[in-house]
Amino acid sequence: MINFNGNITADSSNLLVNNRSFLYGDAVFETLKIVNHKILFLEDHYFRLMASMRILRMEIPMDFTMENIENQILTLAKANNCEDAARVRMTVYRNDGGFYLPTNNTISYLITISPTKNRLYFIDKTVYEVELYKDFYISKQLISTIKSTNKAIYIAGSIFANENGYDNCLLLNENKNIIEALNGNLFMFINNKLITPPISEGCLNGIMRKQILALAKKIENIEVIEDVISPFDLQKADELFITNVISGIQPITIYRKKTFETIVANKLLVLLNDFIASN
Repeated sequence: MINFNGNITADSSNLLVNNRSFLYGDAVFETLKIVNHKILFLEDHYFRLMASMRILRMEIPMDFTMENIENQILTLAKANNCEDAARVRMTVYRNDGGFYLPTNNTISYLITISPTKNRLYFIDKTVYEVELYKDFYISKQLISTIKSTNKAIYIAGSIFANENGYDNCLLLNENKNIIEALNGNLFMFINNKLITPPISEGCLNGIMRKQILALAKKIENIEVIEDVISPFDLQKADELFITNVISGIQPITIYRKKTFETIVANKLLVLLNDFIASN
């Protein structure tokens, strides 16, 4: 079952052909996590979605309130029997009409959902190896920070990682600085500093990134900063990890024969799960 423009249905046949998301990547989306009948970090997701729609000049309907979206997602979760733990995707796209220039800025939306096994976050203890992806670069501009359906670089990077036996790749901007991983924001722990690239470098304005920045400030003797990360910094680091809403925290264990600790990542995981349980 899916939610198409507020109606729960099993029929998805009307979603292609002239769909601008399919034709031009003219869409934005949010990936959300449900735990115990609650959408995690809903307010942050909602305001990022609104900001993304404004950046792409989409018309925001009057009934596109946080409360309405929450109700629609939870109703869909109930219809699919996955209210305890689920992954949700909400895609908002401009309605049919025009070529590159749309004939109007009204929108439609699609909400899909799938059950997940884990309610809280955990760290996978297996080896997790990454490499740089250097075939294409991310531009340092506002549009790079939103979750749009224009993900060609991430798709090509994922294929590169799979073909070469890596678990993930790190992406670079045009200045050859590292900005993020294929599926989340990057954090580096070095010399008692926890560093993540600033949004101005072109990285995704991640929801989990925001949570980790706030939680890390509660750990004693760690300085939390947003700063540029160059490829030369990686092999000097004590820890590297990736964050996103679905996985939480994924430590990187190997980069070019250098192995990394997971001490800070584990401390943050405890704080993250405690935060979720108390809210």
